[in-house]
Order: sequence, then C-alpha cells, then structure tokens
Amino acid sequence: MDRLGCGLLLLGTRSVNESTTTGGSEPAGTADFQGRRERGIAAYARILAVPAEQVLTTFGGRVGPVFTEEALQGAGGAAWSHPAFTARDRSVAIITALTVQGISGDRLDTHLQLGRKHGLDENSLTALMTLLAGYIGYPRASQAMETVHALCAATDPGTRSGSVDAAGTVESGLGGQ
Repeated sequence: MDRLGCGLLLLGTRSVNESTTTGGSEPAGTADFQGRRERGIAAYARILAVPAEQVLTTFGGRVGPVFTEEALQGAGGAAWSHPAFTARDRSVAIITALTVQGISGDRLDTHLQLGRKHGLDENSLTALMTLLAGYIGYPRASQAMETVHALCAATDPGTRSGSVDAAGTVESGLGGQ
C-alpha cells in the first residue's frame, strides 16, 4: 500500500473507531470526514490559487500525501469557515502567526497574496509589520516586511507606501497609525 493509501486508511480508521454506528451501513462521522476533506480542498484551492482538482498534486508535492490529508481535515474544520471572522480577519491572523514563527519565503508570500485579495493593501501590511515589531522583535518583523515590500514592488510598481529622500529621511506613509 502506498503512503497516501496508508494515510487515508489511518484517518478513516480513526473516524470509525472514534464514532458509533448511526443505524445505517456507514459509521457516524464518515460523512463529516468527507465533508471536511472537501471543504479543506476548497480552502487550499483558494490559498494555493489552483483549481480544486490540482490541490492534492500541488500541496502533496510540497508536503507529501499523508500530511496533505491531515491538513485538509484541519482546513475543512469550523475555524476556517466560522462566521465571526471575515476572510480579511483570517488573513491577518495567519500572516501574524507565520511572521511570529519566522516563516518567510513561499509560505508567507502565498498568504500575503491571499491577504491582498482579501483587502490587505501595502499600507495595511506595513502597519501590521510595524505593530508586530514591538511585540515579536524587529528581526522577524523586518524579515516579513522584506517579503511584503518585494511582493508589493512586483505587483504594484510605483505605489510605494513610504520613501527615503536624498537626505535619508524616511516618510512612512502610515499617516500616524
């Protein structure tokens, strides 16, 4: 049996063993298992900006099939769709969590791009990193700010949120935030 089959078997066994039979032929929780997986695929399709049919290949290629299946279950849970959070709120939370952990590169970039789609402009992201710097330290916040700066320079050339004049004076563009 391949690793994906093993992971699915383990996840499926856990659902069967932790639930009781509902009177039908399927154990309780099986429908929820599939529903969570499908919601997880939809969430990762948005995050990775790929069609749902490509999520298993794209994400599995990054982290392997067993981890992919576990991540799909998590992403399909209530936290990712709870009505108390807007998509923008979720993006702020996830970008903050990644920054606090010192995550950069493709993972941070992916969530920054998603955050931009959810209404976080360069000014918002700069304000977030500036706020975080006081709480998590400048090394991690500045590392994330470099990723923000590079992303915004690539997607919005000429719309910088701050500048440095010839004398070296910095204008933040944050407007007193």
